[in-house]
Amino acid sequence: MSYPESFIGPMREELTRLGVQELRTSGEVDAVVRQKSATVMVVVNSMCGCAAGKARPGVALALRHPVKPDVVATVFAGADIEATERVRSYCTGYPPSSPSIAILRDGQLLYMLERHQIENQTAETLAHVLTEAFDTLCAPTAQRAQAQSFVLGPWSEVARCLR
Repeated sequence: MSYPESFIGPMREELTRLGVQELRTSGEVDAVVRQKSATVMVVVNSMCGCAAGKARPGVALALRHPVKPDVVATVFAGADIEATERVRSYCTGYPPSSPSIAILRDGQLLYMLERHQIENQTAETLAHVLTEAFDTLCAPTAQRAQAQSFVLGPWSEVARCLR
């Protein structure tokens, strides 16, 4: 049984009012995630405190950055059950986690932030980590090629600190 929409609606709106696209079915997830050459960030939203105080505010801050994914979407764990399961199927090698944030391109997972990396951080720290990921993974193709060495450098150090 999923959460009542009247209960989670305000939590959904924290992201959708920023232009984040809601995905409620597995078909919608596939259509977005499998877009050719598009960088897609999917936020697995939830009603827990770390989603409210850290994940959603961190995403909101990160989306102010000039470099962003081509598409930003969200599913709500415990409500969009089919869509959430489909997103998680793209995140191979990671256990189900909510909240979580995945960055994908051509249906392939590029980056993952799990709950345990979110729950003990501030929204500002999460925004910083996400914007570094955006700079590395979402920049235009020419800039991405130059940034590949960066993935193994400072950015991975920051991501490692969140583990």
